[in-house]
Amino acid sequence: MTSATDLPGRPREGAPGGPATARATCVLAPNPSAMTLDGTNTWIVAEPDSDLAVVIDPGPLDETHLRAVVATAEAAGKRVALTLLSHGHPDHSDGAARFAELTGTRVRALDPALRLGGEGLGVGDVITTGGLELHVISTPGHTADSLCFHLPADRALLTGDTVLGRGTTVVAHPDGRLGDYLDSLRRLRALVVEEGVELVLPAHGPVLTDARGAIDYYLVHRAKRLAQVETAVESGHRTPAEVVAHVYADVDRSLWPAAELSVRAQLDYLGEHGLI
Repeated sequence: MTSATDLPGRPREGAPGGPATARATCVLAPNPSAMTLDGTNTWIVAEPDSDLAVVIDPGPLDETHLRAVVATAEAAGKRVALTLLSHGHPDHSDGAARFAELTGTRVRALDPALRLGGEGLGVGDVITTGGLELHVISTPGHTADSLCFHLPADRALLTGDTVLGRGTTVVAHPDGRLGDYLDSLRRLRALVVEEGVELVLPAHGPVLTDARGAIDYYLVHRAKRLAQVETAVESGHRTPAEVVAHVYADVDRSLWPAAELSVRAQLDYLGEHGLI
């Protein structure tokens, strides 16, 4: 029997919801699926002695969930003062406008279409609400607008969908690009090593206690998949659907449509590099 400590990234035991670090608490949205795993992890981040909090990814437009996020912050003696988005997929962002109404906050995102209040997010930005130190890291690949957030005081990285708590993420072609994604993983690996990051706080699945191990696993997994796709094409499997049926034969068929997005991204990458 495989224990959690044997799995990539060493996932923390138990449900994703609740306090994860001294500064980060998860409120799990009620939207479980094959793609969202247990559901979307909405993160409340704040300094322990501050009465102000930042919320990352309010999640779907679910009134009960959005009010639960507010209530969780208030129960800890904090007021939500700012909302951030890791990227624009609906399970992360659809509730943002309503959440902004409930909290009276701005919504900051890389994509201007998702912002409320005008101010965006950029590479090198540091969020300092309530004394918090939260660094914005550009990590395109899953989507063009994907961001991660480094929480140095907790040696933690909030990864959105760039690194999940279980399994691997989709490169959402055509918006997502594999070359960008690989560059982002390498950037995160360098950050983890240089800054001593230990924890991954993902947008889906459990907390990972071995950040470097998780990212190394992702890099190896991507290299293996890319080689498998290249071999499949050389064997005559030309269309994305044919490649998926060949390479992902051991994967639940309900995930094949998502796998096809990644395969399209891989085919583009191989073509761009003259490998097919």
